[in-house]
Amino acid sequence: MDDKQSSENSENDNSSKTIGRRGFIVTLGFGVAASALLRKLPGKSSEGIPKASSEKISLASTTTSTSLPDVSTSLNNEELSNEIETVFETVISGGRVIDPDSGFDGIANIGINGDSIRLVSDSPLAGNSEIDATGLVVAPGFIDVLSYPTNGYGEWFKIADGVTSNLCLHGIDNPMEQFLENTKAHNPPVNYGGAVDHYQHRIILGVGIQKTTEKQRRTLLERAETDLQAGAIGIHQQPEYTVDLQKSEIVDHGHLAAKYNVPLCLHLRYSSDKAFESQENAINEALEVAKETGCSIHIEHLNSTGGTGRMRAAIDQIENARDEGLSVTACIYPYTFWATYGGSARFNNFQEKFDISFGDLQEVGKPDRMTEETFSIARSENKLIAAYAMDEEDITEALSASWVLIGSDAILEKPHNNHPRSAGCFSRLLSNYVREQKVLSLSDALAKITILPARLLEKSSSSMRLRGRIQSGAVADITMFDPGSISDRADVSNPAQESIGIVNVMVGGQLARSDNKNNNVQSGVPILRDIT
Repeated sequence: MDDKQSSENSENDNSSKTIGRRGFIVTLGFGVAASALLRKLPGKSSEGIPKASSEKISLASTTTSTSLPDVSTSLNNEELSNEIETVFETVISGGRVIDPDSGFDGIANIGINGDSIRLVSDSPLAGNSEIDATGLVVAPGFIDVLSYPTNGYGEWFKIADGVTSNLCLHGIDNPMEQFLENTKAHNPPVNYGGAVDHYQHRIILGVGIQKTTEKQRRTLLERAETDLQAGAIGIHQQPEYTVDLQKSEIVDHGHLAAKYNVPLCLHLRYSSDKAFESQENAINEALEVAKETGCSIHIEHLNSTGGTGRMRAAIDQIENARDEGLSVTACIYPYTFWATYGGSARFNNFQEKFDISFGDLQEVGKPDRMTEETFSIARSENKLIAAYAMDEEDITEALSASWVLIGSDAILEKPHNNHPRSAGCFSRLLSNYVREQKVLSLSDALAKITILPARLLEKSSSSMRLRGRIQSGAVADITMFDPGSISDRADVSNPAQESIGIVNVMVGGQLARSDNKNNNVQSGVPILRDIT
């Protein structure tokens, strides 16, 4: 955020942006001209697909550019003219294109054929159909790294929130083959994928949250490896809820994650700092696993587990580990309250653990805060209960870290017994923390929901090397929104409210949302680990 002032000025002046040179933002894999251009751009692969990123996932620079790359020495006039004169299947014209990967931020036009972006240019482009994006931001489709499996309903609220890839790093609720079969049956508009669900495999084995035998641990590892071979893009474990999960079992799965070059995604062991529990120790456990195994660690919802009430200290812990060369990332959801079911152990002695009262609780779907009596009833009925247990600084401090992503940790399902982040997570980031509070520049916020998730997963999934970018050769997953009106509407009393300001959403070249309305398309494809 060192260039916060310049970023703010850039955003205020976007209506007057001009580009002095015609050409491409980034051209990937289209012949001699493309290869020549790529040689001029640092950090781009000359083979047409960006190479897998380094272990330390972060946005290295927040510098933005309003100039397309100079192609005068790469493309002759005839080659450039041929590209510009192509009639594309679809053209997105006149929008403010922001590509956090290259740093480009300016008015441009996008030519799309099939499911791919073919050309990004400041010259007018011709297409069989045209989407007028004047006044809109045109960004890579949002990637939700911490969602839950599609259900035929909630994914449409994701589309209305700008999400094009619904990735379940919090576990897939089933073995991988069953997950893929179930999701395909929904014909989702969003792309889908996810992490090995260690807890679900424990349930299948009949172990649940208890200690495992050596034989059971071997079986769990075999099942996890089967899922990875079927395309799982990570491994998920949840020590807080799997109360007898031993660190050695986490280490075993860390070695497996390192073998397949996927992240080990952890819901940490402690979410408070009372009695014997310590969020500092919970983070240290994760860091020790990374150090011992060499795997990448992704810490889930750091604001509710590991950083609650101590976010600055948590960020410093992880920064120190990253400085030592460990591969560690985290995500948060941009809300100051978490929610879980009343029967959860998280509510045992919640007043002492989280320093909150009954008045800081609210049953989802109801308008009022709770009393001891209403909490007792809701807990006995295992209702979803929101707990206002975080400070605003927990969110803003986390957003300042270049390696912190955004993940919703929810998907809406009937009868709407869900945290409002299931419908409004990404719009809330862009409205509350960019436009209103100005905690982040727009480009930096978009990076957390586009290119950073792609970099996290592209080491083992070539599908992710083609997403999170507005570049020629990338998959046409594109979100177009009004930066002045985008906002979340979902709240605890009524989570089933679509966000506003997300105008058009394209998934694989198909419009899943146009003119503020969802379309009945089945545009999603599986996001899988490369099978080798």
